[in-house]
Amino acid sequence: MKTLKLTTILMLLTFATGQMFSQNVDLGTEKEAVLKVMKTYKDALQNLTTEGTFELFTKDSEVFESGGVEGSYAHYIEHHLGPELGHFKKFEFSDYEIDAEVDLPYAFTTETYIYTIVLNPDDEGNSRTIKKKGVATSVLKKIDEKWKIIKTHSSSRNTK
Repeated sequence: MKTLKLTTILMLLTFATGQMFSQNVDLGTEKEAVLKVMKTYKDALQNLTTEGTFELFTKDSEVFESGGVEGSYAHYIEHHLGPELGHFKKFEFSDYEIDAEVDLPYAFTTETYIYTIVLNPDDEGNSRTIKKKGVATSVLKKIDEKWKIIKTHSSSRNTK
């Protein structure tokens, strides 16, 4: 009888603590939310703007690009990407694929793509097109019910 009582108590304790620590999370919904963050960022770049992108990143985010440490997203925009966008006539992604894995409270993405940049014409009316194959990996964290990019790294090479 003692064994039956002990077994029952242990089972109830296991069930109660299991329920307390379990998460009622739909990982498919979380993955879609992560993909939406990444799409918002990609669409902004293609529209040659940074408007609405600062809220996609944490204040202490880290950006790495082609072997360089760019600092936080705010620093990256102010000193690198922001000024560059002003020189672009077009920035377009093609052959774009993304994979996302959610492991709460983090998510990990890998993007592969070809990007084409058409530069604004120079004083003589000449324009230049840059076409490269790229890959980017990002780490996102769910903070206050919103997915934010905390680290991102991209690199590229010439297309073959």
